Amino acid sequence: MDVAAAKMIGAGLAVIAMFGVGIGIGNIFSTLIATVGRNPSVQQRVFPFAIIGFALVEAIALFALLIAFLILFT
Repeated sequence: MDVAAAKMIGAGLAVIAMFGVGIGIGNIFSTLIATVGRNPSVQQRVFPFAIIGFALVEAIALFALLIAFLILFT
């Protein structure tokens, strides 16, 4: 097997984490919408936690993308 093909396979495997990130972001915001829909007065208390959760989950996506780029271009 060629080294370039192995790099492509490795980068593809590294990007599988994006699937979990998509599920996590959808879960965070669907829960936020359901919570605010049930009790709109808690929006000011819940929204910052949703943004922090989004940032942490999105960081995983950036790490996975970084690893994929490191595999491809090193």
